[in-house]
Amino acid sequence: MEGVDHLAHERNKAQFDVEEMKIVWAGSHHAFEVSDRIARLVASDPVFAKDNRTRLDRKELFKNTLRKTAHAWKRIIELRLTEEEASRLRSFVDEPAFTDLHWGMFVPAIKGQGTEEQQKKWLPLAYKMQIIGCYAQTELGHGSNVQGLETTATFDPQTDEFVIHSPTLTSFKWWPGGLGKISTHAVVYARLITDGQDYGVNGFIVQLRSLDDHLPLPGITIGDIGMKFGNGAYNTMDNGVLKFDHVRIPRDQMLMRVSQVTRDGKYVQSNVPRQLLYGTMVYVRQTIVSDASVALSRAVCIATRYSAVRRQFGSQNGGPESQVIDYKTQQARLFPLLASAYAFRFVGEWLKWLYTDVTQRLQANDFSTLPEAHACTAGLKSLTTSATADGIEECRKLCGGHGYLCSSGLPELFAVYVPACTYEGDNIVLLLQVARHLMKTISQLQSGKKPVGTTAYMGRLGHLMQCKTDVQKAEDWLKPKAVLQAFEARAARMSVACAQNLSNFTNPEEGFHELAADLAEAAVAHCQLIVVSKFIEKLQQDIPGKGVKQQLEILCSVYALFLLHKHQGDFLSTGSITSRQSSLANDQLRTLYSQVRPNAIALVDAFNYTDHYLSSILGRYDGNVYPKLYEEAWKDPLNDSVVPDGYQQYVRPMLKQQLRNARL
Repeated sequence: MEGVDHLAHERNKAQFDVEEMKIVWAGSHHAFEVSDRIARLVASDPVFAKDNRTRLDRKELFKNTLRKTAHAWKRIIELRLTEEEASRLRSFVDEPAFTDLHWGMFVPAIKGQGTEEQQKKWLPLAYKMQIIGCYAQTELGHGSNVQGLETTATFDPQTDEFVIHSPTLTSFKWWPGGLGKISTHAVVYARLITDGQDYGVNGFIVQLRSLDDHLPLPGITIGDIGMKFGNGAYNTMDNGVLKFDHVRIPRDQMLMRVSQVTRDGKYVQSNVPRQLLYGTMVYVRQTIVSDASVALSRAVCIATRYSAVRRQFGSQNGGPESQVIDYKTQQARLFPLLASAYAFRFVGEWLKWLYTDVTQRLQANDFSTLPEAHACTAGLKSLTTSATADGIEECRKLCGGHGYLCSSGLPELFAVYVPACTYEGDNIVLLLQVARHLMKTISQLQSGKKPVGTTAYMGRLGHLMQCKTDVQKAEDWLKPKAVLQAFEARAARMSVACAQNLSNFTNPEEGFHELAADLAEAAVAHCQLIVVSKFIEKLQQDIPGKGVKQQLEILCSVYALFLLHKHQGDFLSTGSITSRQSSLANDQLRTLYSQVRPNAIALVDAFNYTDHYLSSILGRYDGNVYPKLYEEAWKDPLNDSVVPDGYQQYVRPMLKQQLRNARL
């Protein structure tokens, strides 16, 4: 059956130009070309094979990752890849590794927080990988609460050095990727103490290991923190623990773009505004939102293809059984996730624009949009990673029993993805930050301060508290105006209700603590409005290709009406819509699922994922699932011998009733 496309009949149903949709998904012709070329390059290289990853023990797994990382670096040099191509290559190798932190956190930290001199000294070494860096912020006792970090950096004016020290067990650095076994250097976050005064958390460049024999330098205790959730998955990463015992570094290894310590130990702020540091955070969170759309789309691709291959029930007079994808329960769970993948893709594109815009403004000393951009990226990071983690698990369930096999690719995808709900800001903590911003926005309305960007709708509170959604029949829900109005009214009314409840407390902090769960829900409503409105804005652009825009319009409606149905309690209790309008939305949603159905396979083909990248037998492009599952089973180490190890010792005596001495 090799070479036969078992999904050809599905692909022929598509009502749009798949090649054009691939370009929309990629973001541009150029982005598509680069991704496509690099994905094939990685897929065709035997060193990058990943089919045995879930069967390796930890040491083999880790060594294998080092081999792939070295090979990737070699290819990047040999082929003289651009920075863009190199980063695509690393993402298609698809294995968490120390390089993720080196390029994704260590280099940006020095770029964002180092002076020009420091950048000149450290970046060339990092770019050539003559040093390997990690980002040592989180400690055993503190993660989200960065202000609570306990590691100290005390200035010694006698020697012009900082003394980095871990005063308590909970102050040991814990979790930084790459730290456990590989990093030679780290950007370490510690409390800066000079003149007997604590100036809060600052970054320092600290060498951890010798560049000759890789042994930890004096005063440094370092290791790996142990196995993590899942098979393979994040166990390819050496998340580490690090203890400092009075380690001395030169004064000029404090990252000094924003604040410095002078030779005589004075702490001074530079004229570079602190806010610039937020730019880095906006950047990192924006990449996390883009990654969410990638992870969710991978899971959706696997589940959609397999739902079209798998048949269960419904055969009439010995005919074939029904494809699982034809069941309405399957569609109602799967298609909203397909729509979400596209929605997150477009909001990710918009965040990239926002980051560029904020950066340009910051350079011109315009900080007006920063609080809103900060809240916006925090909220979208939280919303998209939570929805993606839940979505991958839902896709696994949509694949029935076979989704539980490692060879389905879904357990490992889930285990690799799920920490995103915690790192770079715990998702609930981030929602509460968004809620603070919303409460502040509302309180500033009295003073006539106009809300900007994604909170601009708050400027129309008077209207939004009164308005009625203009929906008479199911099709009215296809109008972007009706959808936006319902989502704006819901978000605004939930925020206003929180603000009113807060005003009953004499102590606002106590109120915020008491109402935290409601505030988090209001933040979710606000973030969902952002995603819906950015999807709608995307559709106002010129999108070429036969039927492409129509498909995206259908997916946009699916995303919005699915949320409306899922959160109908919010919409109804705030009076943003009537119960009749709610049931009309549900009727419209059912119709939309029928419209997605013939295009489902083509819509996941548009992600343009190679079988290597998906690494899922259930999600194979050609749909040839069963022979491959059977083939894969025989590769398990348990099948190396016909009679298992331990049979003679434990099973045979039982079968032969030779357990005389045992008292059962």
